[in-house]
Amino acid sequence: MSDVALVTGAANGLGAVIARALHAAGYRVAFADVDGPAAKAAALEADATGAAAIGLELDVRDASHFERARDELLGRWGSLEVLVNNAALQLATPLFDISPAEFDAVLATNVSGTFIGSQVFGRVFKARGYGRIVNLASLAGQNGGTATGAHYAASKGAILTLTKVFARELAPFAVTVNAVAPGPLDLPSVHRLVPPERLGPLIEAIPVKTLGDPAFVADIIVRLTARDAGFTTGATWDINGGLFLR
Repeated sequence: MSDVALVTGAANGLGAVIARALHAAGYRVAFADVDGPAAKAAALEADATGAAAIGLELDVRDASHFERARDELLGRWGSLEVLVNNAALQLATPLFDISPAEFDAVLATNVSGTFIGSQVFGRVFKARGYGRIVNLASLAGQNGGTATGAHYAASKGAILTLTKVFARELAPFAVTVNAVAPGPLDLPSVHRLVPPERLGPLIEAIPVKTLGDPAFVADIIVRLTARDAGFTTGATWDINGGLFLR
């Protein structure tokens, strides 16, 4: 049987692109999102039969939601191999206008959500002796952010560190943990955050002179979740058009 994957924040945007790519690659996929009806609709769009795609309501801030998803997937398909921590709260509030409550809200979704998911599913993968975790970081976490808020940039930097911590801990159990750090992508969220008058200059500032393709990011994630990808762990895969070189 094919491997089972859960993608958080999969009702729309990059998460939906990733979940669809995994399904197209032959995985059985749970489209998980805090918006349960939207997650179910996205899953039905990918697979009207429901045989290899389901939608789940999942708030990444709540460990019990991950535990419920774990139990449902193991009960339904008897297997669980892949977690993609994609769900994120992306805000572009100016630095000195960010309230402590807003700062905490962004970190609760982006950092705590990644930590909780990796912990709950990591226990399963460790016990079963196999697993793949891919975390969605960002260029903002590497360069301090330019079009996003300080809280978002800080959260994505923390995800880079969590990736290394979980990778080191789980490596002896054939569980890999990697991060993907995209730059600006051609997504509704980017067009929403960047006013039209700033979009042209933003693209001009990218060395390759174009926004990134979400489908390519999804393809990289599919590759990192493959059975033969066991020698890559603790890494951050940069997909930023040359904006950050190292």
